[in-house]
Amino acid sequence: MTADPAREARKIRCVGRMKEIMTHYYIEAKTAADNGRKVAWITSGGPVEPLIAMDVIPVYPENHGAMIGAAKMGRDLCEKAEAMGYSNDLCAYARADIGAAPIDGGPIGGLPRPDMLVCCNNICGTVLKWYEIQARYFDVPLFILDTPMCHTSCSDALRRYVTGQIQAYIAFLEKVCGRSMDRERMAAVGRLSIEAQRLWQAVLDTAAHRPAPLSAFDAFFHLALIVTLRGTETAVDYYRELLAEMRQRIADGIGAVAEERYRLLWDNLPIWYRTRWLSEHFAAHGACLVADTYTSAWCSSLPYLDENDFIASMAEGYTRIYLNLGIDQMAEAVIGMIDKYAVDGLVMHSNRSCKPYSLGQYDIQRIVGERRGLPTLMIEADMVDPRAFSESQVETRIDAFMEMIKARGPRGEGA
Repeated sequence: MTADPAREARKIRCVGRMKEIMTHYYIEAKTAADNGRKVAWITSGGPVEPLIAMDVIPVYPENHGAMIGAAKMGRDLCEKAEAMGYSNDLCAYARADIGAAPIDGGPIGGLPRPDMLVCCNNICGTVLKWYEIQARYFDVPLFILDTPMCHTSCSDALRRYVTGQIQAYIAFLEKVCGRSMDRERMAAVGRLSIEAQRLWQAVLDTAAHRPAPLSAFDAFFHLALIVTLRGTETAVDYYRELLAEMRQRIADGIGAVAEERYRLLWDNLPIWYRTRWLSEHFAAHGACLVADTYTSAWCSSLPYLDENDFIASMAEGYTRIYLNLGIDQMAEAVIGMIDKYAVDGLVMHSNRSCKPYSLGQYDIQRIVGERRGLPTLMIEADMVDPRAFSESQVETRIDAFMEMIKARGPRGEGA
């Protein structure tokens, strides 16, 4: 079959480089013990920079859960966890990870054995028990960093409370690693982390252009380094390269969707086992999901981080992230993205697994409707477990939603 030249032109070249980096990263993690290095499992919203500064390799069970979902292995591993006695009401990332650990399951043959676990609850509460379970299973030390929710603001008392824990976290790492932290190295890692976050935001910002050079589905893939290798030269170099490619695509008039007419915003985690199907189904309607609340969350701490005193600013930076805010603040963030990317509608994934992300979506939907008058589509599914997904029902809802969008006409047409 002859390749479609237009379709080939829309492929992002940096994909190959990303795969190379992630392959090297997992090989390095799996051979850490042979090279005298330690591995820490850490939650996706946790402060990774001290690990990088201590030359500890960070590994993310949530990222592994996403890979399991994308590889369509979620059902089997979730069922294994359920057979072990865990409820199917638990987060599918947790179930997949718990089910995979005893059998080295998943697309990369399981995660490398951890020397320690680091759990930060700024993303959800499930991680507390999930990481306790894995710490007992692997018989390794666990550090829990508690970040109270910022319903409206971050008080001085809250900053002091979390700052004390950041210092305790560093002391924990020094004890496990058997050496003191190099504060100059930590400062350099902090600067690299901020630079990578700025570059990642700049990449996402290119989607404000019409046509968008990348979609939210592309961002789901390219997010990997800002999570796993934040604070490294590798992440900074990669996002510089990706940003240059996005700018060139804009100059060449290359869009993520062949004939972009409608622009949509995605809320919540991806449905990992159906990303291609969803992308193609929306594209068939001339719709591009140009932005999402999920991938932009890794830039939400930027206003609070200080590259000249990174450790001191970590407390507020890691507390004031998207999922640790009150509903009104989350709604403000969504409205800001609606205006920034000039979207025609909001697609909300009511995620059975992620209660903190899904709780409040109907309030956000109401606020968006009242203040911007945009139509909203609610898709009920799960990020990893396909048993919660009905393709026919979702297809019907997408088609009806897009007919509503088409009847209204695109915003900013001709801009």
